[in-house]
Amino acid sequence: MIKTVPTTPYDDQKPGTSGLRKKVPHFQQPNYVENFVQSIFDSLQGRDGQTLVIGGDGRYFNREVIQIALRMAAANGFARTIVGRGGILSTPAASNLIRARAAFGGIILSASHNPGGPTEDFGIKYNASNGGPAPERITEAIFARSREIAEYRILAAADLDLDALGTRDLGGMTVEVVDPVEDYAALMERLFDFDAIRDLFRGGFTMAFDAMHAVTGPYAREILENRLGAAAGTVMNGEPLPDFGGHHPDPNLVHARELYDRMMGDDAPDFGAASDGDGDRNLIIGRGIFVTPSDSLALLAANAHLAPGYAGGLKGIARSMPTSAAADRVAERLGIPLYETPTGWKFFGNLLDAGRATLCGEESAGTGSDHVREKDGLWAVLLWLNILAARRQSVKEIVHEHWRSFGRDYYTRHDYEGIDTAPAEALMADLRARLPELPGSTAASMTVERADDFAYHDPVDGSEARAQGIRIYFRGGARAVFRLSGTGTSGATLRVYLERYAPGPDGLDRDPQEALADVITEANAIAGIRARTGRTAPDVVT
Repeated sequence: MIKTVPTTPYDDQKPGTSGLRKKVPHFQQPNYVENFVQSIFDSLQGRDGQTLVIGGDGRYFNREVIQIALRMAAANGFARTIVGRGGILSTPAASNLIRARAAFGGIILSASHNPGGPTEDFGIKYNASNGGPAPERITEAIFARSREIAEYRILAAADLDLDALGTRDLGGMTVEVVDPVEDYAALMERLFDFDAIRDLFRGGFTMAFDAMHAVTGPYAREILENRLGAAAGTVMNGEPLPDFGGHHPDPNLVHARELYDRMMGDDAPDFGAASDGDGDRNLIIGRGIFVTPSDSLALLAANAHLAPGYAGGLKGIARSMPTSAAADRVAERLGIPLYETPTGWKFFGNLLDAGRATLCGEESAGTGSDHVREKDGLWAVLLWLNILAARRQSVKEIVHEHWRSFGRDYYTRHDYEGIDTAPAEALMADLRARLPELPGSTAASMTVERADDFAYHDPVDGSEARAQGIRIYFRGGARAVFRLSGTGTSGATLRVYLERYAPGPDGLDRDPQEALADVITEANAIAGIRARTGRTAPDVVT
């Protein structure tokens, strides 16, 4: 029986670029989930008789919301839903399923790299039929509907068994529970030379992969250990847990410190990697060397032709504006376009769908290609393995050779987390107000050459995105970028991105913090970070 339940709007259900994210108790308010899911369905024209993919990263409250979404999908005219066993689907695997099964779209339950648990973070987002995050016209329609919703539709039915593969009926809608790994693993086998990677492992190559008790554990075990022959135990923290084992599932040098310390030790494996809560981010570390996400994008682009799926070359490279210019130099040498976009994977979607770009990357550890419409952590790890198998060099040797050939972009990101929103927004507003007067000024020791607030004109659909981050360029080629992040659920995170290009083999082992010391000092002085936030140092340095 379908029930129509009266409800009242919540005024905070505005999805950002990564969907709606709040603390779990917020989602547990009466009708909160139901209101948002109904708002999604009400904003989708032509959904009757269609197929919907549903899954999440396994964090706390994942199973309960999937059951609600299933009953509501049945009440709102969907003919079929595809669900990952146990409610599990990594974000890139969900994108692949939407595309492979020609689904109408998908509901993905995740707060990405944010912590999980009864009082931690949860999220819901809608992905469109191309497998990518919903475009702004849909997210704005969802928000508008959430402000006026008066009722939602739901099937009165018991919970389904999500742990058994197969199909079952739910109020006339077919629910298919699938192996969450199978379709994704098959796609990876088509893209990469699994035989060459198997030979690499057979030859004694060693690896450590930290799944951070998040969604990629089952994917990494099946692909790395079962199909590629990596030693048992290669995958660390491989069991997805609702609270990620009490850890923060963000693959950076703070939250993946155990892996980093291991890779810097005397008995380090040849290769180290990690992925985040929902499987779309990656961390790459070689024995004795951390590879920044910006450098990783450039290196993958320069070597992608070594993998079967990219042997024909790249159509173009796209990077987010805060990402370093390392990939720009690769694109120039390859003679292909380089697109600089705002932060947010949806901006890459148009370029990928139009066939203008093949590889995309963000400095926040997200890298991907046109195989899906999301960033893909394990894909990046497998492309690195394919390159290592083909070149038979260490990570450090490959990175140093790249720097000798292209020059080095010293790069770092400083995150100031959990700042009170008001002073954080005031800092950005003050910077924007002072943009005209910054060129020619010197706050500490460096002279500003130019400054702007990044705006993007989409070359595919002509849309514009303004106020995407403040850029300050210094004489001599250094740059600082300031942004407020929209991926948290409490307070604000101020991100400061700093870079300087050095041509030739300058300082192959030089610490970026040392190389960028004057840029860091100048950026902090210009923005007045200490005076405005009270912070004397960043919480996370990557």
